[in-house]
Amino acid sequence: MRQKLSSIALACAFGLGSAATAQAASWDVTVTNLTNGNYFTPLLIASHVHDTHMFEPGESAATYPGIELMAECGDLSGLTATFDPAMQGVDTPNSVPLAPGASVTTTLTTATGDTHLSIVGMILPTNDAFVGLDSVHIDSEPGTYTYYLNAYDAGTEANDELISTGCDTSTAGIPADPGGMAGTGGTAASGDDGNTMIHIHRGILGGASDLDSSIHRWQNPVARVVVTVN
Repeated sequence: MRQKLSSIALACAFGLGSAATAQAASWDVTVTNLTNGNYFTPLLIASHVHDTHMFEPGESAATYPGIELMAECGDLSGLTATFDPAMQGVDTPNSVPLAPGASVTTTLTTATGDTHLSIVGMILPTNDAFVGLDSVHIDSEPGTYTYYLNAYDAGTEANDELISTGCDTSTAGIPADPGGMAGTGGTAASGDDGNTMIHIHRGILGGASDLDSSIHRWQNPVARVVVTVN
């Protein structure tokens, strides 16, 4: 059975009782925002063992502690309770939203047994969209490897595309538009998602929303990740 993020998975991820023979390595990880008018909240980037997942498409966000809070509010506290940034192989490299076209780089000193990489971060302005890389195997051979990331819908909140004040996971609404290009007075672009599992995001609809689809709309992929194995 695949392990979800748990105290058991955490122990394995950081070599606290793992029988894995893989050696620790250093990975330089660069994430680039490929969108036109959207921002990524602080990203969580983590190396881990092969059967650990931050999220999985087609599964409920409720299965993965912290995914709903991250996707709706950009709050990583629920995830870092499991993947602690103070430990090896985990980082949150951008303290402010990553702007369109911008990149951020971090160096992960992986723990013994770490062979896979995961990345998540909320996309603003959206209700519950996030950029994600789900447990991708990283080759142990030194070299540079490139991956392209999709935008996912957490399936936890209606995509009304309306700007709200603050963030409350019990109430729909977009916390902010870091680019300052959102409007006001929308009447809701859409209702509840037909698919309540984590799924590919449909993108910004615009129209009866506070968002302008000519600025905020995207088509996948939304990010590029370059991993250099040292």
